[in-house]
Amino acid sequence: MASVVPGYRTAQMEGDFVVFLIGMRVNKPWKLHKWIPVALAMGPMLRELTRRKELGLMHFTTWVGPRGPIVVQYWRSVEQLESFARDARLPHHPAWKRWNRTVGDSGDVGVWHETYQVRDGGFEALYGNMPTFGLAAAGEPGELSHATRTAAGRRAANAGVPEPGSRPATEPAPEPAAGPTREPAAEPAPAA
Repeated sequence: MASVVPGYRTAQMEGDFVVFLIGMRVNKPWKLHKWIPVALAMGPMLRELTRRKELGLMHFTTWVGPRGPIVVQYWRSVEQLESFARDARLPHHPAWKRWNRTVGDSGDVGVWHETYQVRDGGFEALYGNMPTFGLAAAGEPGELSHATRTAAGRRAANAGVPEPGSRPATEPAPEPAAGPTREPAAEPAPAA
């Protein structure tokens, strides 16, 4: 079991990345011959991806709910994710063909996925009293600073911009105004 790190941390990730959520739903639990092979198909894929880092998977976490598993995956690029899905030499392609042949649109088992492309710095993460987890495991865990104690501060720091309403430490505070200023009164127009 992973060690809990007391206190609060964030995640650091350089460059663009992809968050891919994938799962299955057991719609007809009595049809074991339909959903068990689907559930077992993910293991070989994850083993291959873990063994071959050049394929682009950086980290994954799996949960099992009452209707089936959900896997959260972190990929370096959407191109690598799609290449893995289409390559006939890798485990996804034969599993997908088997799905279409044995389950298809029968309604016995559901599969789903969602893909999120995250641009460099376009994320925010907070972990309190947690082991290194999620994006921090895909990238690196990071310490919080005064500027990154809020979600807005973490988003701003990741994007490389100052937190809304704050100034960079090197920027001096604005000079206070000397008092109200007035525009000079307009001269009367010459008589015609």
